[in-house]
Amino acid sequence: MTALSTRPALTPAPTATLLPVSPALLQGEILLATRTHTAWGAGVTAKMYVPLERSRVWQQLVDYPRWQQYFPDVTHSRVLSVATPEESALTVERRLYQAASKSFLFISAQVEVYLRVVETAEQRIEFEFESGSFIDFGADLQLQDCGSGTVLTYDVQATPLIPIPSLFIQQAIQWDLPANMRTMRQVICA
Repeated sequence: MTALSTRPALTPAPTATLLPVSPALLQGEILLATRTHTAWGAGVTAKMYVPLERSRVWQQLVDYPRWQQYFPDVTHSRVLSVATPEESALTVERRLYQAASKSFLFISAQVEVYLRVVETAEQRIEFEFESGSFIDFGADLQLQDCGSGTVLTYDVQATPLIPIPSLFIQQAIQWDLPANMRTMRQVICA
């Protein structure tokens, strides 16, 4: 079953703009905003500061098998195919397979997803749902310069096939995503 994300497209980050950020972000806090996406789904936007240049962060992010180290619940992450559209040497398209296992309260689930990934060099990664254990899924990851480091913004929304009230999904995100983002930063900076 294939569904398209209804989120508006985000504008790619300018290549040399300094982003004003809060002191908490620069001190390592993960800024998180959850939202209802559908009756059975949720969305979240997370921001974190990474004390590395954008090019170095980018190299780590597009190493998709390494996402298993960033997110402990991800059990598989592999690239299925790669294409570089002729019209742009700055854009790369990939097909990606990811699987995860998650337990929360009284619910345990194994999910998998096939994604079309569009990379805009050192700026943005768009994850578009093709098929898998969701009604819909979409994510955007953007990088912006911030002093000598990078602000990573990760926006994701999903509706699982299993009807779980949005409130439970939002709560699970609030508990898990900040720790996962800290792990991601630690692995990227290692």
